[in-house]
Amino acid sequence: MDAVAASTIVAGAGIVAAAGGSFLLESRTPDEIFTPEDLNEEQRQIAATAERFAREEILPSVAAIERKEPGAMRAVMRKAAELGFTAVDIPEEYGGLGMDKVSSTLITDHISVLASFSTAFGAHIGIATLPLVWYGTEEQKRRYLPKLATCEWIGAYGLSEASSGSDAMNIRTRAALTPDGAYYILNGEKQWLTNGGTAGLYTVFAKIDGEKFSAFLIERGTPGLTVGAEEHKLGIRGSSTCPLVLQDCKIPKENLLGEAGRGHHIAFNVLNVGRFKLGVACVGGARHALAAMIRYAKERRAFGKSIAEFGLIQRKISSAAVQLYAAESMVYRTAGLIDSRLEGARLDGARLDEAKLEGASAAQAVDVPRNIEEYAVECSILKVYGSEMLTMVADELIATMGGFGYVKEYPAERTYRDARINRIFEGTNEINRLIITGWMMKRAMSGKLPLLAAIKRVMDEMMEPPAFGSDADQGQPLASEAAVLAAVKKMALFAAGVASQRFMTGLDEQQEIMAELADMISQVYALESALVRAQKMARAGRSSAEVAAAMTGLLADETMALAEQAARRVLAACGEGDALSTQLAILRRLARATPGNAVALSRAVARQCIELERYPV
Repeated sequence: MDAVAASTIVAGAGIVAAAGGSFLLESRTPDEIFTPEDLNEEQRQIAATAERFAREEILPSVAAIERKEPGAMRAVMRKAAELGFTAVDIPEEYGGLGMDKVSSTLITDHISVLASFSTAFGAHIGIATLPLVWYGTEEQKRRYLPKLATCEWIGAYGLSEASSGSDAMNIRTRAALTPDGAYYILNGEKQWLTNGGTAGLYTVFAKIDGEKFSAFLIERGTPGLTVGAEEHKLGIRGSSTCPLVLQDCKIPKENLLGEAGRGHHIAFNVLNVGRFKLGVACVGGARHALAAMIRYAKERRAFGKSIAEFGLIQRKISSAAVQLYAAESMVYRTAGLIDSRLEGARLDGARLDEAKLEGASAAQAVDVPRNIEEYAVECSILKVYGSEMLTMVADELIATMGGFGYVKEYPAERTYRDARINRIFEGTNEINRLIITGWMMKRAMSGKLPLLAAIKRVMDEMMEPPAFGSDADQGQPLASEAAVLAAVKKMALFAAGVASQRFMTGLDEQQEIMAELADMISQVYALESALVRAQKMARAGRSSAEVAAAMTGLLADETMALAEQAARRVLAACGEGDALSTQLAILRRLARATPGNAVALSRAVARQCIELERYPV
């Protein structure tokens, strides 16, 4: 099955619900990709409300939250609930709003001005609530979801253990059914539960009889359940993080979530959304940090002028803006993909209803986690790219502020500490890099993604004499950036082909090579998302089109350099002698591009940021 056949267009929307991972093989037009500029009026109002909430409720509460003052976090969470923010992904029949994923994304994005709060909020609405939304029984949903929607109860999620973090299937917590079949008895310990100290409901994973990996809903106060002491953390200090001890913890059999032995589906599917939302939160956090960097640079004077006038400070500002622009473009592109796919599934269900093939419930029987799982690779990319982007922005904020950034009196120090955790939770960045490449290869081997055919075409093309390209597109807006994107796609496919030929089915054991390929794949998604968005803005004549084009130009130069370096390492690990020399010659051919004027582009982006005193799009 080819990738085009695997893509569907939602009627009236124009956004293509492309197959997950197909961005490496296909090209998209501006009309086929969702961008922040496509928000409708209702969605813009949601974003404005979330931004106002962050300004008026979260930021004034920073000190109290960071000190863990009793009730401080819960008070702000309940104010968020009053606005419906904690109910966005819960169906209306259970007290929620059942909103689209773009709207849900906007809320997470614009409230993410304090990592402690966004961590608690994200865990509650995501990994703590969605398992129940997706896999709960009718009785479970009616009992618990209204309380989670209003924040009467906070939710927590217990998967990790002291001996099993990334190796999630190796948990030691055990569950056993009582002889009368009425209860499960759980024994074990869970580690690192966000909201652990404040939660009223815990989703906990255990193995029934030591074998069947399963999920359970456990209420606070259940006999045998003990919440451990708060962890004292490097960052996100205002969020609650506690261990959980289960000692002969007795829960009704009705509190088994989903099917016995199918808990891994719950754990892994909810992590896809967790990774996506983490990438979203990193975008919001970076936007806030960039604004602080710009304000300080304008106010601070040295050598008789504002340091914002210095080229190297401007480069820090522009570098932060460029990576933020790429991450933001990927976030909303992915949200649009998910919404389009879910809407397509609903339309298909409605058609089945009309044809009376599966009864009246077909339109409502959309398998949400399966449809989101289609974009598992995009979610992992967002997690890795977003978390590393925020780390860079936080570091440049400290560098811009100098000694002032290093002291607790200023929020830059907290931003820097808080950023580190993002590369650890929701699966470490190392694990997610392995997921990115492994998922693409698995899809290729199963025939769901024509990756192998695309690799073969590139390998065959590279073995032919070089052709002199046409200059027909030269002079067109963003033509050189589009050429870089096409070349980087070929580099990634070429490197993947060489690695596959060298290691075959043993490639997944070559973690360093898998990680290099993942970085190339991620750079493709970032550049294409940024490029198509910039093209879309240019066609619409938006005032921010010029700065978007400049940021895309800077990103293209950076992408080419990073991709060439990664490809070089892959090739060197896979070959030697004449074969390696030939492969490196092919790589040089692919990497042949005239760089843009990075100094001029950087200054242009920085000037716009400084003039607006914020992220410029």
